[in-house]
Amino acid sequence: MGEQSFGGVHWIEQHAQRLAVMPGAGGGVVAWQWVRGGEPVDLWRAWDGRTPRMQALASYPLLPWSNRISGGGFEHAGRFHALAPNTPDDPYPIHGDGWLQPWQLTRSSEDGVQMQLRSAGFGGSPYHYEASQSFTLVDGGMVQSLSVTNRGEHPLPFGLAQHPWFTRTPACRLSARVGGVWLARPDKIPTGYTADFPEGWNLGQGARVDRLVIDNGFGGWDGAALIEWPERDLALRMHSTLTLPDGSQARPDCLLYAPAEPPVFCFEPISHPIDAAHLPGQPGWTEVAPGRSMALVVEWRFSSSPADWSAATA
Repeated sequence: MGEQSFGGVHWIEQHAQRLAVMPGAGGGVVAWQWVRGGEPVDLWRAWDGRTPRMQALASYPLLPWSNRISGGGFEHAGRFHALAPNTPDDPYPIHGDGWLQPWQLTRSSEDGVQMQLRSAGFGGSPYHYEASQSFTLVDGGMVQSLSVTNRGEHPLPFGLAQHPWFTRTPACRLSARVGGVWLARPDKIPTGYTADFPEGWNLGQGARVDRLVIDNGFGGWDGAALIEWPERDLALRMHSTLTLPDGSQARPDCLLYAPAEPPVFCFEPISHPIDAAHLPGQPGWTEVAPGRSMALVVEWRFSSSPADWSAATA
């Protein structure tokens, strides 16, 4: 899985921005661009228009959980729920199943789009849910939201995340106030949490992304981040918030993925750490009762570089 028959790109243009979504390809985003001086500037790494893999898109939603789950599944309320691997190149099920199903475009206007998905036990999954995502272009940025409602008969733990891709340049810097990092085995499953950061990993001090090879989750995040590309005269700020089933708000965790090749990286707001179902205390692994919902909202703002780091929390 992960490969689909791509097609049906839908574009909107407003506030000196261009956004393209592809509902039939996992509700993914093809491109998000700032039209600066009459020329489009990619804020997320754009799809190349050829590669039929979700991982080649600019961004895609992760639900009803994110990242990897080990052990062949998870136990909840005394019952084991099996989950099978869902990609050919990973031994664990990864990123849920919303990204592997076609969504429906339910609303489109000059400044926004909305997509919805109704999923019922996809691929043998225990999850029955309804999901919605929206993108609203505003002056100087975008508001991105993702929500899920449990449509099953029993409470289950859910999770949400976004998976935007960015271009990695030699001077690119990521800043995010985090409290610690989940160290991991070679297969990416966490082994423990520490506030003693490996060299170059303390995002609060600003990380030179081009110098890292990493695929790790971070905790204690305040939800704000700043990405700067000095060579491109570009900065992108983000702020993420979770709304839990009881209506309260919480701060998500985050994940940084920077492979050795190609020159790209992901910085993902995530509602729970990798393999939360099997971590002590199951951090962020949120039970959602039938008919109840949770949501993740990410506010994005772009500007020319350099940007004020303190503005990322504004």
